[in-house]
Amino acid sequence: MTTMAALDTERLDALAATFSGALLRPEDAGYDDARSVHNGLIDKRPALIARCHGTADVADAIAFARETGLEISVRGGGHNVAGRAVADDALMIDLAEMKGIHVDPAALTIRAQAGVTWAEFNREAALHGLATTGGTVSTTGIAGLTLGGGVGWLSGVHGLAVDNLLAVELVTASGEVLSVTADSNPDLFWALRGGGGNFGVATSFEYRLFPLREVVGGVIAYPFDAARDVLRFYRGIAEAAPDELVVVCGLLHAPDGSGAKLIAFAICHAGSPEQAEHDLAPVRAFGEPVMSEVGPMPYPIVNTLFDAAYPRAALNYWKSSFLKNLDDDLIDATVDAYASTPSTMTLIAFEHFHGAVTRVGVTDTPVPHRDEGFNVLITSVWTDPNATEENVAWTRSAFESMSPSFVDRRWLNYLGDDEQVDAVRAAYGPNYERLSQIKRTYDPDNVFHLNQNIEPVGAPG
Repeated sequence: MTTMAALDTERLDALAATFSGALLRPEDAGYDDARSVHNGLIDKRPALIARCHGTADVADAIAFARETGLEISVRGGGHNVAGRAVADDALMIDLAEMKGIHVDPAALTIRAQAGVTWAEFNREAALHGLATTGGTVSTTGIAGLTLGGGVGWLSGVHGLAVDNLLAVELVTASGEVLSVTADSNPDLFWALRGGGGNFGVATSFEYRLFPLREVVGGVIAYPFDAARDVLRFYRGIAEAAPDELVVVCGLLHAPDGSGAKLIAFAICHAGSPEQAEHDLAPVRAFGEPVMSEVGPMPYPIVNTLFDAAYPRAALNYWKSSFLKNLDDDLIDATVDAYASTPSTMTLIAFEHFHGAVTRVGVTDTPVPHRDEGFNVLITSVWTDPNATEENVAWTRSAFESMSPSFVDRRWLNYLGDDEQVDAVRAAYGPNYERLSQIKRTYDPDNVFHLNQNIEPVGAPG
């Protein structure tokens, strides 16, 4: 493997002569900040960081890596828990400073570059009273979330982010710049709608927008000793939920530092105020909450509800799976496991897939998870490096205790870096083979493999 110590300085000087961004080596100021990603558990040292300012920078960086033998990792928002955006002795193509956004209110579209976060995206769209499905944490980058499918607060009414994707500007392994749409490159466009970073470096995205200024959102929390009843109630309201209502149910600790365990609903209703009042009436009337703060708010605000739970540089270890159903055995296993969590920052969340998400065919995009049902996500978060072993062990144990209720399907963007070999196939199900064939067309040498990798069909091994 090539390292910077062995690089041809003439080639590096030639790259620097036209590069409009910054080229950072380990000894340069700003290198440590640039190599860090959201998950503080990831500590990798790339040979070179190419902080790109435009598509030409990306194309030149790919060419440089191929000429010198450096592996390529790609960073958008740097939020992915597995930390594949950065690797030891590789070239990191850093898109974080590519922040251009253009809204076309007449066409109801938005084009945004790959360094944009959902907070930035939502702010510009909201200026025109518009929105589309983004993530549930506003500091997440649009690129990684979209390429992995893109579940969010508007999934019930508008589907996944990929269901509203109209075009992608992509730099391929050969350095070709493609404007990829359903008409120009139908197979590649299909693959980009959930196939991850396997097919090139996506430098910008165009999405469909929808009129939306306000939602009814917020949090209703209950004491932990009510957790079993709350989860059973959640099972019922989720099954009856209209498209406009998305409810995430989570086991967490009180944010006041008391250490008290809670169970809570995080709510977003994207319908009219009158419909929201009707649909939320049973939720408001249920049980004896210790906190109930739900009301009208701008859509970008609901996208920040989970931000404080995932501070930058905290240590993260996640596990997730889709469920057969939210049965009583799973509820018991979840509550029992959470009772012994070693970190007050750790969350177990249940996401409900329903509505518009389920009206897209299993093979219409690479994302096959189109059945109504639930995904469970354990996000273990802590700050003391000395507590890593304990938190990882607890997460694995909790996940195993819940496993009898799992199905063999996984959400791509929740995969960690210690998953079984079949995890990527479980994320794509019947779509994996087609993705592998398209990978062979656009990246036959598997240049883009520092990701949740899809090997090109016919690859050795």
